[in-house]
Amino acid sequence: MKTSNLSEYDLYLFHQGTNYRAYEMLGAHFIERDGKQGVRFAVWAPHAKSVSVVGDFNNWDNRVNRMIRLEDGETWELFIEGLKQGDNYKYAILPPHGKAHILKADPYGFYAEKRPNTASRLYNLEDYTWQDSDWQELKKRQSSYSHPMLIYEVHAGSWQRKGRDYLSYRELADKLIKYVKEMNYTHIEFMPLTEHPLDNSWGYQTTGYFAVTSRYGEPNDFRYFVETAHKNNIGVIMDWVPGHFCKDTQGLREFDGVNLYESDNTQRSENRGWGTINFDYGRTEVQSFLISNALFWFEEFHIDGLRIDGVANMLYLNFGREEGEWTPNRYGDTGNLEAVEFLKKLNETVFKYNPQALMMAEESTSWPLISKPVYMGGMGFNYKWNMGWMNDMLFYVSLDPIYRKWNHDKVTFSFMYAFAENFILPLSHDEVVHGKRSLIEKMPGEYEQKFAGLRCFFGYWMAHPGKKLLFMGGEFGQFIEWNENDSLDWHLVEQYEKHTQMQDYSRALNKFYLDNKSLWQVDFDWNGFQWIDCNDNDNSIVSFIRKAENSDDYLIVICNFTPNVREGYRIGVPEAGAYIEVFNSDAEEFGGNGVKNSDSLVTEDFPYHNRSHSITLTIPPLATIFLKHDVPKDYLRGADKLNENIFPKNNR
Repeated sequence: MKTSNLSEYDLYLFHQGTNYRAYEMLGAHFIERDGKQGVRFAVWAPHAKSVSVVGDFNNWDNRVNRMIRLEDGETWELFIEGLKQGDNYKYAILPPHGKAHILKADPYGFYAEKRPNTASRLYNLEDYTWQDSDWQELKKRQSSYSHPMLIYEVHAGSWQRKGRDYLSYRELADKLIKYVKEMNYTHIEFMPLTEHPLDNSWGYQTTGYFAVTSRYGEPNDFRYFVETAHKNNIGVIMDWVPGHFCKDTQGLREFDGVNLYESDNTQRSENRGWGTINFDYGRTEVQSFLISNALFWFEEFHIDGLRIDGVANMLYLNFGREEGEWTPNRYGDTGNLEAVEFLKKLNETVFKYNPQALMMAEESTSWPLISKPVYMGGMGFNYKWNMGWMNDMLFYVSLDPIYRKWNHDKVTFSFMYAFAENFILPLSHDEVVHGKRSLIEKMPGEYEQKFAGLRCFFGYWMAHPGKKLLFMGGEFGQFIEWNENDSLDWHLVEQYEKHTQMQDYSRALNKFYLDNKSLWQVDFDWNGFQWIDCNDNDNSIVSFIRKAENSDDYLIVICNFTPNVREGYRIGVPEAGAYIEVFNSDAEEFGGNGVKNSDSLVTEDFPYHNRSHSITLTIPPLATIFLKHDVPKDYLRGADKLNENIFPKNNR
């Protein structure tokens, strides 16, 4: 990482909201000045009467190292000779009111003390040589839209532990990456890793936006993790929180004694629902801060994507607020106009410098065109979490199967809007906490039926258009809700066959997904999907086709959401010939009953589902099965005669 000269032009861009490398200018940087080695400190504090750098090196005495106000009148600078890596420091700021100094961590600090201590720590980010060039070249040649994406969402502090201790970034690089690769996931998404004081906030209440949390090691240790992931062809996504920040005194709140990063309008700045403070997106220096931060993670840590948390909180003035707690915009509407423009600017800038970036919006409303480019009138993200699908399906699979026939629309409704956005189908951490129950515990029925239900649901999820995200533990059927203060229950896989089989199923299903282009190559338009039957609510069965770019490459998907075997079940098929069952969630090796179609399913010249040919087959209970066309093209001419010999025409 280079260090800027803190020039008049750099400051001008910062105040214009267009200094997208503000972290090269502000913060603490190791430099040489007048032949002396030391650290240059720079901080934006326009309202301060005075600012000093305090730390272990001067016994935290605010009289020793006083900063100089630069010509812009808002930024302070100081060079201190002889400081070393790891030294603790803060800014002692004399606010415009009162006589007592306030102590603040560096907003642009690259490293921080371990909680409960709150100081920033000096760290030289130039000291790392990246070795992931093959991955970077591979990304340039691939479009994420037409490639598989299976995201494994992880909380770094509770995936696995050493007793009560956290695994370090380097230990996670050894253990987590190996596991993710063995399980056939393509990406790891970390819940927030920026510095935060409270473990129970899961990282969503940030105090250090440029500091990877010291809980698990140093910044270069996390770089090593990312590099190791890339060497194993695994992408890394970070959960990012530009919507609100922590109230803790060392953080951004009233940074120089008054509102700075937050709005002067308390209606907008106070986030009562979450106990945090909202950013002021109309303030240009805040724009420089946040956009710089996004680019910082891409460029200095080589991450592949950002999941942007709580986008609805940014977009709507009335989000989480009662009547009288918000004021409409100048058009009398609910939209936060400044936030809208900021998000567009953010996404355009990120893609300008990182064209292959993944910018994923956690947006829970029907705001249009979230994942469309700005030039098309969109918000500029390239992916959006499909929260509607998630809520509908988790409600549906929680129902006793006897009631599912009256709620069939929960399975099918998502296809009414499936291609309106570039969707990710999330089964995230938010759905397995706070009394919502784990995924497998949501499934009705006795022990074995729960596993069958989860396998069936995962099969449907994998076949549904859209990229995929699963929170850790779901892949092996963890029963208890996720607890951020403890490890996942890995003993279940080690000691109980059903959990081992569930893990085997997830691994095999992921591999099946990767191996079949029809499940991911055309995810975002109707060319990749076609219904066979969406109306069989009486049997709680759906059947459809997923197609690759080559329309001859397709899979038939059939999902049975009841515990009843359906024998002699007829579906219309795209072409004559034979079909074979290539994947079955009810297979014995996955803990199922072993109900399967072992022989080729030869088509009959019997019109069904508006198709000229059909097959009859057995549908296992609480299961998803996949069929593939099995007859060479040059054999299809004789298929009708074959059908006539084997299956006399009837009215089944």
